[in-house]
Amino acid sequence: MDGITSFVSRIVDTVNTFLWDYALLFLLVGAGIFFTLMLRFIQVRKFGAGMKSLFGNFSLHGKGTEKGLSSFQALTTAVAAQVGTGNIAGAATAIAAGGPGAIFWMWVSAFFGMATIYAEAVMAQKTRVVEDGTVTGGPIYYIKYAFKGRFGKFLAGFFSVAVILALGFMGNMVQSNSIGESFSNVFGVNPLIVGIIVGIVAGFIFLGGIKRIARFTEKIVPLMALLYIVGCIVVLAMTGSGVGRAFHDIFVGAFDPQAIAGGMLGVTVQKAMRYGVARGLFSNEAGMGSTPHAHATADVKHPSDQGIIAMMGVFIDTFVILTLTALVIVSTGVWNNGQTGSVLAQTAFDSVFGSFGEIFIAICMLFFAFTTIVGWYYFGEVNVRHLFGKKAIKFYAVLVVAFVILGSTLKVDLVWNMSDMFNGLMVLPNLIGLLACAMTIYRITKEYEKKKFQ
Repeated sequence: MDGITSFVSRIVDTVNTFLWDYALLFLLVGAGIFFTLMLRFIQVRKFGAGMKSLFGNFSLHGKGTEKGLSSFQALTTAVAAQVGTGNIAGAATAIAAGGPGAIFWMWVSAFFGMATIYAEAVMAQKTRVVEDGTVTGGPIYYIKYAFKGRFGKFLAGFFSVAVILALGFMGNMVQSNSIGESFSNVFGVNPLIVGIIVGIVAGFIFLGGIKRIARFTEKIVPLMALLYIVGCIVVLAMTGSGVGRAFHDIFVGAFDPQAIAGGMLGVTVQKAMRYGVARGLFSNEAGMGSTPHAHATADVKHPSDQGIIAMMGVFIDTFVILTLTALVIVSTGVWNNGQTGSVLAQTAFDSVFGSFGEIFIAICMLFFAFTTIVGWYYFGEVNVRHLFGKKAIKFYAVLVVAFVILGSTLKVDLVWNMSDMFNGLMVLPNLIGLLACAMTIYRITKEYEKKKFQ
């Protein structure tokens, strides 16, 4: 048995190295550059409109209709999945492996990713359908829109299986483990008890369908973001000149890592770029095909309306939440102490808050991970319904709850690595379908801008 596990682990590691260190970096950034140029830097031209839509639609009480969710509800459901433990642990890992300069390359990938996620949301709106009285959509629909016949069905089916495994099952084990581990370390609570509580609450939300999920995310996501932002700002205010030094280290480290890291880390520009781009894309999910499931449900006048607000999700995830984490880690001077992941982030907060830093991170991890569980469950649900029908949804929900409980106690590296692998495999059919729809996206955007200026 150990021999089989070892063999599978080697295969998964090889696939992950190829996907995340090479193929996906070029594909995701390349797609972002392509859509940025094709849409004439839409993330810059429409940034003001996106911010206006975001705050104009802000609500803590649902305003969805029978035609779907409000634009804000759809965004918070997407952001619930985007803003997860990666915003704490991901930033720390990138800095530990690639130096402060990795953050600059996170910003670059997120900038181009905003154009990609615009394209995803536009096509999700364009191809959405009503199934069993529920508005639904996502990559499976625009993949089959782009490719008729067997190839389209195969590509969509491949995507669906990858999403269910990567997010619904394995990914949610990763998130629940983060909650169980942090509460066990800080409060001494049995991870299994934490997992059972998280599983029961999550199950209640799951079984209420997309409307209950949306009502939950529109209330929790703004509050959790505000809590974390305030905590980070307090730390940065207390570090004083450390913030200026942090920005200096980020920009210098992006092009001359040795000037910041020194020879002991062996950090190169290639390493800073690799870890920054990979962790940035993994965090904001632009091009991965996950968030279009949420954006498809928005009741908007035109597909581009949701495309523009979808860009704000990447902005919030990377340029706000993830950047604040990075600034805290770099400005407190703990980034090169040999630690990585959430432990490094915890150390940074501890250096200012003392023992309260551990409690603060544990609470934030609970919010971030739990909202991601809810968002990822829904993305999987759309694909379960498409593959197996409405009757399979309750069975799927029970399975996800079981995986959440199991994940809180059981950390198996192979499961974590397989989650990364299926996350990567999701990208391939999504980008193939999205790029095949490029002219449709261009026409929709052109039509939208023409009407807006008439």
